[in-house]
Amino acid sequence: MLSFEEALQKLLSGATPVSETKSLPTLAACGRVLAQAQHSTLAVPPLDNSAMDGYAVRTADVTAAGVLLPLSQRIPAGTVGAQLQPGTAARIFTGAPVPAGADAVVMQERCEHGEQGVVINHVPKPGEHIRRKGEDVLPEAQILSAGIRLRPQDTAFAASVGLAQLPVLRRVRVAVFFTGDELRMPGEELPPGAIYNSNRFSLTGLLERLGCEVRDLGQVPDNLDATRAALREAAADNDLIITSGGVSVGEEDHVKPAVEAEGRLDMWKIGIKPGKPLAFGQVSCDGHDAAFIGLPGNPVSAFITFVTLVRPYVLRLSGVTDVSPRGYQMRADFEWLRPDARREFLRVRIDEQGALALFPRQTSGILASTVWADGLVDNPPGQAIQRGDSVRFLPFSELLG
Repeated sequence: MLSFEEALQKLLSGATPVSETKSLPTLAACGRVLAQAQHSTLAVPPLDNSAMDGYAVRTADVTAAGVLLPLSQRIPAGTVGAQLQPGTAARIFTGAPVPAGADAVVMQERCEHGEQGVVINHVPKPGEHIRRKGEDVLPEAQILSAGIRLRPQDTAFAASVGLAQLPVLRRVRVAVFFTGDELRMPGEELPPGAIYNSNRFSLTGLLERLGCEVRDLGQVPDNLDATRAALREAAADNDLIITSGGVSVGEEDHVKPAVEAEGRLDMWKIGIKPGKPLAFGQVSCDGHDAAFIGLPGNPVSAFITFVTLVRPYVLRLSGVTDVSPRGYQMRADFEWLRPDARREFLRVRIDEQGALALFPRQTSGILASTVWADGLVDNPPGQAIQRGDSVRFLPFSELLG
């Protein structure tokens, strides 16, 4: 049985990132993986500017509170004022360039505006409320690293330094299909012995959240020839094929022999709970190879296995450099006194006290636990948990995108 770490290392070592790139408008690049590091084209801010609405002054003119200065100009944002003459003040607004000659800005709350000018009721220090040229970003400084998934703040940062286009890697193409004559889609009649195909919804949704181009091939008839045909179709122009269930050795489990006939397959037993079985291999069609991952058919096992093992693999295929989710140490508001010999991923929720509450039934057949939970406790093999212990919490915000 492979440990979690061994299985993850095997997956990541077999992931060849996509290499094709394209240039996208920065406005359309959010969610894509950046292909090349980006550098600033200018200083930010480009000029010394005011951090407040107020009055630009020379500190030499304000040696005591209550000084009256005539107003010489008004400088809104986007306007460059004239040089400030000694003994005067300039009305200035947030973001407006500080005029030459001024060395401080006094916020308007500390001033009184009258007919004769403005009364400065505060003695400023040189540089007060002035944002200096380049204090955020210097020209040619690297602002974004290659291999990151661009967030809204990343594209905003790129736009702030004038980058109209960004080079991104193409999306990973993933084909999914599902076998099992017992499966039905919501809206269809559910005869005795049939079940609704929840895995189709979870897997396509998870892949779309990772930025993949998902090709949903639907449900495949439960026979060897149809399964082989679906694999060939999926391998023709996709990077990865994902299925759930059908990789056991039963007479009605056709995915395993189909993959072996169309490529190669390794069956792994992984020391995790829920989960355990995982198939990893390759399918070939007309000289094109696609990776293959077969997930457990149990909906909770498929979900947990995906977010903990398949997610990092897909991100690595996408060209993402850092694929590890961030975990946080949090207090357990529960007891777990009969741990498994395998590494366990327990469904938990953050309670009103800021601790972690445990879903009462941790069996692998209760999909409701994934809806109720805020994330997972990553519990080492054989590790009992006492109420008040510090445990490693993986929030779904880290595992679903």
